[in-house]
Amino acid sequence: MDGFSGNSGVIVIAATNRVDILDQALMRPGRFDRNVPVQLADKAGRAEILKVHVRDKPLAPEVDIDTVAGRTIGFSGAQLQNLMNEAAIFAVRRDGDVIEMRDVESALDRLTVGQAKQTGTNNKKRQELVAYHEAGHAIMAAMTPGYDAVAKVTIVPRSNGAGGFTLFTPNEDRAESGMYSFSFLNAQLAVALGGRV
Repeated sequence: MDGFSGNSGVIVIAATNRVDILDQALMRPGRFDRNVPVQLADKAGRAEILKVHVRDKPLAPEVDIDTVAGRTIGFSGAQLQNLMNEAAIFAVRRDGDVIEMRDVESALDRLTVGQAKQTGTNNKKRQELVAYHEAGHAIMAAMTPGYDAVAKVTIVPRSNGAGGFTLFTPNEDRAESGMYSFSFLNAQLAVALGGRV
């Protein structure tokens, strides 16, 4: 960086998650001229990050960090920290002494699909339609070889507008590469249309 002599021993490091909006003058030679992209962590990396964020939190023995890491593809370190903080809040709300897997799952649902709503659950006909709809997605996914595993199916409405949802655990390699085969894309269409009632 300009202004430091060659042997001053000072290294200046900066970080951003919005490199697209940085002023190019900041990135010119003599300023921040070295760019080191840091990708999101893979499953093993997410597990290690989660271990850091649960160190001071009491966890029930059934909480499996590897399972949580597998369900958090695309999460940053800050999002993983937030997930475990939200799980702790869910545990406190139910007067729990430890964070249980249900707390982690509730936090994960809240962060990914929105908060559960109580309104709209007393219309039995609507609930039945939503149940058929979500079951259609889940059945098609289960019957389609090589498709993502079904992680959860619910008819509880969410604050994001969903009347229910079917949650899948994506294949990590496929999700990270963004490369989809023709057969997988056809499977996605079949699973999406499987919810038609």
